[in-house]
Amino acid sequence: MTAPSDRPAASDTPAQPQETALLRDVLRTPGYLKALVLSGLIGIPISLVAFWFLAGLQELEHVLWADLPQALGWDTPPSWWPLPLLLVAGVIVGLVVTHLPGAGGHIPASGLHAGGASTAALPGVVIAAAASLPLGAVLGPEAPLIALGGGLALLFRDLARAPATAKSTALLGAAGAAAAISVIFGSPLIAAVLLIEVVGVGGPQLFAIMLPALLSSGVGALVFTGFGRWTGLDTGSLALKFPESPPRLDTGDVFWSILMAVAIAVLMHLAIAGGRLTAAFVAARTFTRTVVCAVAAGGCAALYAVITGRTPVDVASSGQATLADMASDPHAWGVGALLAVVLFKSLAYALCLGSLRGGPVFPSLFLGAAVGVLLSPLPGLGVVPGVAGGMAAALTSVMRLPVSSVVLVVMLLGNSATVPVVILAAVVALVTTELLPAGLPSRLTRSRSDSRETR
Repeated sequence: MTAPSDRPAASDTPAQPQETALLRDVLRTPGYLKALVLSGLIGIPISLVAFWFLAGLQELEHVLWADLPQALGWDTPPSWWPLPLLLVAGVIVGLVVTHLPGAGGHIPASGLHAGGASTAALPGVVIAAAASLPLGAVLGPEAPLIALGGGLALLFRDLARAPATAKSTALLGAAGAAAAISVIFGSPLIAAVLLIEVVGVGGPQLFAIMLPALLSSGVGALVFTGFGRWTGLDTGSLALKFPESPPRLDTGDVFWSILMAVAIAVLMHLAIAGGRLTAAFVAARTFTRTVVCAVAAGGCAALYAVITGRTPVDVASSGQATLADMASDPHAWGVGALLAVVLFKSLAYALCLGSLRGGPVFPSLFLGAAVGVLLSPLPGLGVVPGVAGGMAAALTSVMRLPVSSVVLVVMLLGNSATVPVVILAAVVALVTTELLPAGLPSRLTRSRSDSRETR
């Protein structure tokens, strides 16, 4: 008899997972390692450009909506103030869309896009965002920042004469976008998680793309923090401080969060559908109708100010600063003001989504928070759970990125007590949104947008 061998049989050896082997091969590729180093390096100049871009937008907005009205003798902007500003915004954006490559960036009604960045589109993206956001467009800065970061990353690659391949373009585009938006959401982690869902890939390919993005966003966060302290300038990242601590969740919070998420999903679905209808309307006569829709958005803000006696900034803006004020003093808003701001800002939001340039995230957060504050007096529901569930439902309905939405809202609120409500509202809103009919406007907007961007 022969002695048994200590060597295990081949059939007993567990096979190495194919995904793990593929990931190891990717990480050992010299070209990938060079791209990873390049991603860390380009994070510095891209973050510097993004910092000054955001700081410039913030300063210009403060001049137009605070300093100039005060210099003319008004404590707050008069009700008609948004009309001339958004008229100028419509004229500039209309000229950019009709005359510059890239049409000033993606139409906001089509959502966030991480791909398609190009160096040729950079001037139009910057001009259109600078004309839209400070002048009162009901949009956020995240979409222009993604396009700016991705375009700059490709520009630096071309200047360094690095090889241009499909994989390097996707990798550097994601890294540049992450560096540009690393702080606008309050954390570089949110930028990385957001791009995970926006890029829409999985497995080793996801890891290969997101590792440079995470590195670049971390570098961007350091640059933003250092320059913010050194210059004293504010780039306007999201930050909420509630006057009260979040209560313990109970049955009422869960029950009302479900109903609220359904209602908010319907509201945001209508707003996005309105944005797509607006985009289809604008596509027929781009310049003229861009101006018309921009002025109509200003009219929504003016009418809101006349009816409520409040500042038109509540409607004619991204909602970022107003959201922080609402969180710090939610009881300063009466029921009538909350109903009016939800109605008029939703209308202005739909008009801007299809005509001007910016991102859909910030206004949706404000609208969700406003609905949460409006419904917070319901028995068993409080302000903090209402705002948390409202923001999660609105953001998920607009972006259809549930993980990013939950992470953003949880980190924005800065507490773990509301996490169950946030997750529940996000899931219910996503299911409700997917069950609602998409309709023809989505297909019309996509086809017309693609036809313009390929010219």
